[in-house]
Amino acid sequence: MVLFLTATACQQTFTPKPRGYFEIPLPKKEYKVFDEPGYPYTFEYPAYGKIVKDTVFFDAKPENPYWINLEFPDFNSKIYLSYKTIGGANSIEQLVNDAFRLTYKHTYKAEFINERSIETPNNVFGLFYDVGGNAASAKQFFATDSTRHFLRGALYFYAAPNADSLAPVIRFLQEDMEHLAGTLKWR
Repeated sequence: MVLFLTATACQQTFTPKPRGYFEIPLPKKEYKVFDEPGYPYTFEYPAYGKIVKDTVFFDAKPENPYWINLEFPDFNSKIYLSYKTIGGANSIEQLVNDAFRLTYKHTYKAEFINERSIETPNNVFGLFYDVGGNAASAKQFFATDSTRHFLRGALYFYAAPNADSLAPVIRFLQEDMEHLAGTLKWR
């Protein structure tokens, strides 16, 4: 009798749980216009994002007052937007090379980097970078009119870069970055 109780008492029903990630609720796509006086550009950005003036650049003051960040508190992420005027030390070749260099710094973690052209009727040209894998910045772009204006954007998350778990949010915010670049206008 004791043997029977011992043999049956330790049996448990085990149910394996599938691997998965938490579902991330994504808001409805709605856009607002960034059209602040004095800024050399205007664009549409998502209503669930918040524009914040960039006040610190690696513990120093930003190069100019037109650097802003588009923050997404619900996704613990941010798109850094840095603007430069073309001319002098900021030649178009130098700015494009810098954008290329900053994107390709991620090659040690990236599985791939794809480039896509940006060209809009608003005299905006540039490249959009898709950085695959567990890179720190999965989406980047630069946009210019090639004579006066240069804007660079980079998406970062304040979390460990895990391409699988971040994929739905990265795709969602990629649409917003593409919309921003597509509605960008120079002043």
